[in-house]
Amino acid sequence: MTNVSSTADDILACARGLIIAGGYNGFSYADIADVVGIRKPSIHHHFASKVDLVRTLVSRYREEAEAGLAALERNVPDPRDQLKSYVAYWEACIADASAPFCVCALLASELPMLPEEVALEVRAHFRALASWLTSVMERGKRKGRLHVSSSAKVEAEAFMATVHGAMLSARAYGDPKMFGVITGPLLDRLSTKH
Repeated sequence: MTNVSSTADDILACARGLIIAGGYNGFSYADIADVVGIRKPSIHHHFASKVDLVRTLVSRYREEAEAGLAALERNVPDPRDQLKSYVAYWEACIADASAPFCVCALLASELPMLPEEVALEVRAHFRALASWLTSVMERGKRKGRLHVSSSAKVEAEAFMATVHGAMLSARAYGDPKMFGVITGPLLDRLSTKH
């Protein structure tokens, strides 16, 4: 059973990398078979269709993200530090190319072409992230730790859009440092002066 799970995990990891590199339509089961070293029917054994594969991938990605945010809540009590830690996570991932782009942000750019099952998972990720960011903004404002000039919801959406845009700029310029160049002023603006 471990081997079956391992193969499915290898397929998902490969698909994740291929999506980050080329989007939903930028890979096929043949590409995965070549990278993972299995035959295409083996992939179909685990994931009947590409829709099943990518829906599962995004669902797991959402679970990982939600677990990461929950850990951030447990380990970093200050709302301002939570935002800094969130940005630092992505800055490190982009710098070492371990996760140079949020899978859901990338797939969101393809929403008009995505199968509905995948689109629903992508939208759910954005709603969950926006909800968490909104709660951070609300707590930060209430505790005097964040300067929130609009509603917490608007600030959360702007924060999320800026972080995702910074990922895109880092990719477009081929310069991982561009992420910090863009997100640094965002964090500065939200930080209250003491």
